[in-house]
Amino acid sequence: MGAGREALTVGGLHHVEVWVPDLEAASRSWGWLLDELGWTPYQNWPVGRSWRHGPTYLVLEESPALTGRTHDRLAPGLNHLAFHAGPPAAVDRLVAGAPEHGWTLLFPDRHPHAGGPENYAAYLTDGQGYEVELVGETS
Repeated sequence: MGAGREALTVGGLHHVEVWVPDLEAASRSWGWLLDELGWTPYQNWPVGRSWRHGPTYLVLEESPALTGRTHDRLAPGLNHLAFHAGPPAAVDRLVAGAPEHGWTLLFPDRHPHAGGPENYAAYLTDGQGYEVELVGETS
């Protein structure tokens, strides 16, 4: 591996694996969102799906080792994944299409500045309780 390749990947996120209680439901909501954000389908097996964006991939898996059937974003552990979503108009477009694909807008009374007046973002949750933040470019 050349020095240039190492400089691009060392310390970067390789993959995220999210265990879900309902793979088909998660695949519908996450698949739509990831497709809209420029991710491409990567792997598909009986209990899992993945999408790739550059050198990083995201896995949804309905593992037989699951010990529970719910995700609580307010419990210790993963709260949310944040994605660069492009300009504010792209964030708005995603928010408009999200309900049709199983996503609900969090903090609607403070949207799109729930993260503070200098931030333009949308916070969405899917039907299984997983949260994403769609960060708009404002500079």
